[in-house]
Amino acid sequence: MSGDIQLENIEAPDGVSCFNCEACCCRLLVMLDDDDLARGVPHGLIEEDEWGGVVMRQDEEGWCAAVDRNTMLCSIHPRRPQVCRDFEEASLECREERALYGLVD
Repeated sequence: MSGDIQLENIEAPDGVSCFNCEACCCRLLVMLDDDDLARGVPHGLIEEDEWGGVVMRQDEEGWCAAVDRNTMLCSIHPRRPQVCRDFEEASLECREERALYGLVD
C-alpha cells in the first residue's frame, strides 16, 4: 500500500456544483479565528475589519482575495478557514446564497 488516498468525484444533489456556480459564498465576509491563522492562512490575504476583527481580504468587487478569478478555485484550499470548510456545496446555506444572487436550482 502506497499511502495514497483515492479521491472520488462526487456530484452534488440536483446539479448544484461549485464548478458551475457564481461563487456566491466567495463574496461573503469571512471572519478568522486563531485556529485559521495557525492553519496558515497567508497574512497577505487577511485584514482587520472596522471592529478590530481579523477577516479575509476582499477585492474591490467583494470577492475573497484567495479566489483565483480565472479558475474560480480557492488558491489556499488546503489552508482555507474553517467557515469555508463548513460551508458545504448544495447545503441549505449554499442554496440560500445562490437564491440571493438569482441562481435558482
